[in-house]
Amino acid sequence: MPRPHILLIQVDQWRGDCLSVDGHPVVHTPYLDELALGGARFARAYSATPVCIPARAALMTGLSPRHHRRVGYQDGVPWDYPTTLAGEFTRHGYRTHCIGKLHTYPERRTLGFQSVELHDGFLHFARKQERGDLAANDDYIAWLRRETGRANADYFEHGVNCNSVVARPWDKAEHLHPTNWVVTRALEHLRHHDSSEPSFLYLSFHRPHPPYDPPGWAFDQYLNASMPPPPVGDWADLHAGEDRTPHPSAFRARYRPDVLQRARAGYYGHMTHIDHQINRLIEGLQELNRHENTWICFTSDHGEMMGDHHLFRKGYGYEGSARVPLILKGPPGSGIAPGHVSNVVVEQRDIMPTLLEAAGLPMPPDLDGQSFLEQARGASTSLRDYLHGELVLFNQSHQWLTDGREKYLWWGADGREQLFDLLSDPGECHDLALSPSPAIAERLAFWRRRLACELQGREEGFVDARGDLIPGRATLPVLSRTPPSTRTSAPAEKNPSSAGYASLTSDLESGASSLALNPATRHAKVLSRANPRT
Repeated sequence: MPRPHILLIQVDQWRGDCLSVDGHPVVHTPYLDELALGGARFARAYSATPVCIPARAALMTGLSPRHHRRVGYQDGVPWDYPTTLAGEFTRHGYRTHCIGKLHTYPERRTLGFQSVELHDGFLHFARKQERGDLAANDDYIAWLRRETGRANADYFEHGVNCNSVVARPWDKAEHLHPTNWVVTRALEHLRHHDSSEPSFLYLSFHRPHPPYDPPGWAFDQYLNASMPPPPVGDWADLHAGEDRTPHPSAFRARYRPDVLQRARAGYYGHMTHIDHQINRLIEGLQELNRHENTWICFTSDHGEMMGDHHLFRKGYGYEGSARVPLILKGPPGSGIAPGHVSNVVVEQRDIMPTLLEAAGLPMPPDLDGQSFLEQARGASTSLRDYLHGELVLFNQSHQWLTDGREKYLWWGADGREQLFDLLSDPGECHDLALSPSPAIAERLAFWRRRLACELQGREEGFVDARGDLIPGRATLPVLSRTPPSTRTSAPAEKNPSSAGYASLTSDLESGASSLALNPATRHAKVLSRANPRT
């Protein structure tokens, strides 16, 4: 049996709930739905550091934030990891190629890929540094200029910039769109590649990250669509001091309804456009007789708040920002039951060991990630007791933990805590930490101890000698040293429960979760808990 091909598809800023197979009331993704129904879908997949660079570091290294050390967003920091996903495939005889967004520094650092064709989006860091022609760092720009015959052609000619909620249709022919370019180049690569040689192909779409500029047909599909208002929690004033003025790139804003409608139309339009292009790619695999021996993994680096709780963009530990789609489909005989939905908590760091195992390759030492291949085949065993995520946001450390049932958040500036029951409140509209209940106090204490354990020994000094969390500490976007490991140091106490928390101790692994198995009900719950102050 020849070694399998591996196709890893990553999109940028795609929310975990934005698949029609997941029950989304607006987004239509028929071809990704088909992929999910032919493979396994992970309903509780997360990005532990939900912004581009740290999330991609986790994907490419199999490491947690404490070990890849990027706990905030900072450009211009060299990528110096000795062990990478692509490097392992290259070392074991795979032909490795990347098309699209890597977001490394220096910009053309290959991370173990034998070849790369890059399009990182706006390239704002390179633009600001004025380091020569952008085409030197962006192969899409060079291609666009050749295709149009215009020496100064740029994808920014429509004036809609990165991270803005401003939305409008793509201003050029559709085949020139960066989304189409990724698939066009992928098919060209595959046609010129010996199919008997195993390949690892990484396709990284910049969209649905802004600019919100899908082709006109995709934008129009959603422009006048009926859209339920985003959920707004009883705690939404927590971030009222951030970005009160609704400038186009705000993290917090109450935009006019028409502005929000256009932004959502652009965002969802990107998703449907990508969905169609993924179908184009899969049909190309079939034409090239590769489909029957290819593992396909689809995911995103992080989500997008898109108005939930009056928040936008990413970086938060809330579901809109941190939860991502994750689909794994194997060749015939892979053992993955078609349409399987797993409730096991997984993270970007877990993709590297999973794909290596799928290819039958040895596992490098000291990975933090764990393979979820058996869970894709139906196993209900958890990979971890809980997931720890974090990000430096608004000059403070934003910490969060989840076991898939509950989510605990801690804001490092003032020590504000939040607690959500994800089973009964998937939209995170009701902050249980605001309750005076002793049962809630017990839950908060339990999660607080877990977080202190995770942060023990960090150079920021988040934990004192008594093991208590300390708010107000200075933050670092990139740790200067690797903190002590917590792989075996989690508190060995029983997870407390009470009569009021029966749902939190239910049989998650058996599939009782409303998040995965009843998407229509889940979305109804999200909307029913929405605060009318939208």
